[in-house]
Amino acid sequence: MPKHKIAIIGLGQISQDQHVPVIGASAEFQLAAIVSTRGVGHGDVPVFKTPAELYEAMPEIAVVAVNTPPGVRHAIAHEALGAGKDVLLEKPPATTLSELVDLENFARAKDRVLFATWHSVFNPAVDEARALIAKSGLRKLHIEWREDVKKWHPGQDWVWEPGGFGVFDPGINALSILTSILPDVPFVKGAELTYPSNRQTPIGATLTMSDAKGAVLTADFDWREKGAEKWHMMMELADGRSARLFKGGGALSVEDTTVVEAPSEEYQRIYRHLAELLASRRSDVDAAPLRIVADAMLLGRRLTTDAFHW
Repeated sequence: MPKHKIAIIGLGQISQDQHVPVIGASAEFQLAAIVSTRGVGHGDVPVFKTPAELYEAMPEIAVVAVNTPPGVRHAIAHEALGAGKDVLLEKPPATTLSELVDLENFARAKDRVLFATWHSVFNPAVDEARALIAKSGLRKLHIEWREDVKKWHPGQDWVWEPGGFGVFDPGINALSILTSILPDVPFVKGAELTYPSNRQTPIGATLTMSDAKGAVLTADFDWREKGAEKWHMMMELADGRSARLFKGGGALSVEDTTVVEAPSEEYQRIYRHLAELLASRRSDVDAAPLRIVADAMLLGRRLTTDAFHW
């Protein structure tokens, strides 16, 4: 069976680190073109400055991965769907819930496949945590998602502008895991959002949440962590046992014994799922993590801290 020809729109760090090598090793996809306003390319793959140039020059490409910063993602994805392309969206899929609803409706109207990816959920440990909670129930869960913004977004000022998400750019990965493993919808009850005095998005955030069964859910996101990243969540199950998801969702322990740990294949699983969606002509659009961020922004108390400088 011939491979799907796919174009990447936006060749930033995540494209170079994940999408390009995974597509290169894929049995289902072939990297056929790149769109980069900076003219950045990969090997001998054709490079275009705008999506419109790509669509005119290579109309046979039917699938695009939109890996731009979120602020411009809606317009680019809408243009792609209008041009008859199936679309993969990097996370977060849009800057607002309204933008995502619009894309979902437009994809349906155009009979196109739309896949809003949340890469952290594509881990065997996350699948096992979901099954564990479904069987044993949950009393408490605490997310600790702390990293150094200077390491993970060096010099990228867009993360500090409205629509850039700030600390929720990595934090939404944890929220995607949370909404994936819980059987019920989590409700934000309160939040504190800490903004540098010279920036428009938060550098830290704490959330208090609950679900319909009364589980206590809390989260601590921070971009000022020094040293090793802290990407984990601690759980108290309803049967009294403790569990922990760690390594960004790549490993799960129960009562301090690791029960699942596998090499990261998040993007390999994403592209395998995309191939399944294309074969069945189905879309996969989950707005739940984005809703939690929006609710936190609506309910959050604003705090101010020292100015941030690179």
